[in-house]
Amino acid sequence: MAKKQKYYVIWEGHQKGIFDTWAETEKNIKGFPNAQYKSFESRAEAEAASKKNYWASINPKSTKTLKPSGIAGQFIIPSISVDAACAGNPGILEYQGVNTATKEVLFKRGPFPVGTVNLGEFLAIVHGLSYLKKLDCPFPLYSDSRTAIAWVRNKAIKTNLERDASTAELFELVDRAIEWLKTNSYTTKILKWETEDWGENPADYGRK
Repeated sequence: MAKKQKYYVIWEGHQKGIFDTWAETEKNIKGFPNAQYKSFESRAEAEAASKKNYWASINPKSTKTLKPSGIAGQFIIPSISVDAACAGNPGILEYQGVNTATKEVLFKRGPFPVGTVNLGEFLAIVHGLSYLKKLDCPFPLYSDSRTAIAWVRNKAIKTNLERDASTAELFELVDRAIEWLKTNSYTTKILKWETEDWGENPADYGRK
């Protein structure tokens, strides 16, 4: 019986694109650091996947348990996790979103000269929602900030940080984030990362 034709998408390699043979695919990923590629059963599937990214093509049905005995149970893989870091509160602020399983950085912003942890966590969640919506990706999003999750749910923030020249860029993003929440719908599940059961949020900056 003839071997079934497969199609290969390369997102990161010596040459990107869709390839009809493993030999050609291997040539374009061999020796390339952190090459990203995946095989598909049909050309149509490969073309659809190539329009998104490598991570978004992962099967979303698998789960991972870090501490089976923990009260929080399982966290979901694949998913994305977001977090913020602030040198002081207020202080220099940045945030990022990562692939929960691999800690691959998917997006990041900052540093901003002045900000607060809660504002950074809020922006990280909204950035993650927008990111997943653009990819039409069904994966959930984890944050360890109950405050930021509530702000997103209420489409409003509560902060004592003053609006001035040093915070202008940050508040411009905050205003855009609130407007995005008010004018966009999304199906992404925003879940609380349970640090006591699972360890540090995968997006944590490790500066504690």
